[in-house]
Amino acid sequence: MRRWLGVLVVGAALAGLAGVAAPLAEQEAGIPVGSKAPSVSVHDLDGKPVDLGQYIGRKPVLLEFWATWCELCKELLPRVEAAHQEFGDRVEFLGVNVTVNQTPERVRRYLATNHPPFRTLYDDQGASIRAYQVPATSYVVVVDAGGKVAYTGTGGTQDIAAVLRGVTAP
Repeated sequence: MRRWLGVLVVGAALAGLAGVAAPLAEQEAGIPVGSKAPSVSVHDLDGKPVDLGQYIGRKPVLLEFWATWCELCKELLPRVEAAHQEFGDRVEFLGVNVTVNQTPERVRRYLATNHPPFRTLYDDQGASIRAYQVPATSYVVVVDAGGKVAYTGTGGTQDIAAVLRGVTAP
């Protein structure tokens, strides 16, 4: 019985990474809210380094860790699009592709079809994934204008607009 329980726990963890398990509640995992947002370097789709530090501390930043195969990311996309429509000039939107079973070409095809409203980064070295302690795809981190983590969460039903209202309020 104990062996089967272990198998179920491992299976649930893997399902969460694939975006098919129930979403985690906010702040159950990942970088702690209130901590300083890491300024790490990741690549863009052309392999050029992009320093996240160029965005952090200037205005609020929304980071979504996503993959083309992530069902929860697809569910979240309309909420991210709506938030971008409302806050696009006041918030920097960055989508960090986690590169699990991804190639730059596959990501480019996805972008051409789905048009997510963020600058796409390709974390083939896992630098931001480690720095932000990413527990699963559809993981969102919102960093306030002062460079502190204001929110983290996973799942397709996150209220992105409400979170951004909190970090953009005067």
